Amino acid sequence: MQELDDQALLRYSRHILLPQIDIEGQRRLLAARALIVGAGGLGSPAALYLASAGVGRLTIVDDDTVELSNLQRQIAHDTASLKQGKAESAARRMRALNPAIEVRPLAERLEGERLMAEAAAHDLVLDCSDNFATRHAVNRACVRAGVPLVSGAAVRFDGQLAVFDSRDAASPCYHCLFPEEGEAGDGPCATFGVLSPLVGVIGSLQAVEAVKLLAGIAPPLGRLTLYDALSGAFRQIRVPRDQGCPVCGEK
Repeated sequence: MQELDDQALLRYSRHILLPQIDIEGQRRLLAARALIVGAGGLGSPAALYLASAGVGRLTIVDDDTVELSNLQRQIAHDTASLKQGKAESAARRMRALNPAIEVRPLAERLEGERLMAEAAAHDLVLDCSDNFATRHAVNRACVRAGVPLVSGAAVRFDGQLAVFDSRDAASPCYHCLFPEEGEAGDGPCATFGVLSPLVGVIGSLQAVEAVKLLAGIAPPLGRLTLYDALSGAFRQIRVPRDQGCPVCGEK
């Protein structure tokens, strides 16, 4: 485990003061590897908080470029980033926040065996994408690789958060919750709109769950957290594992 020098002890002092994290948990964070799929509305706050928290090696993946309409909610980017790749733009902000960590931008769309290999090379994956096809592909890769997945979604005034960990026999996967068959789409922001701080709320919650997992604090599994930004209400729904699930089921 990496030793913390005086600068690191000062930088992460508020984590170290938490008995659930302490120096040992911060060392785990510094040794951890996290893959962030998507550098948009959800990925921006998630990436910035993981960088500031001291997650030692971060890979951020996005094949898109920054457009003016993104700046309403994608806080890893700014006006100077327009027309630049989102992965590299976010990586610059992450390095500026914490030059002591390693940030690896990937300006590509991960698919198939490439996605599987990247998932398997990390300790945890955050799905910050904005479409069902990518979410299902990331879920399959995480189940195959035995890597925990922190999933988030936000559209209009509605946000969702869930943690899946196929290493735990009681944990469902994303497919248990949202079967792939028959889904036409999930309401992209470009079609239905989204409240700008909502993606910040959900992306930040993804970072919370990721930091807990990487620091050795086990999160509750089998729950879907729903946030209604209009009413300000949070609620949780229990999600059992589907034993017949074609992705994580016993068959």
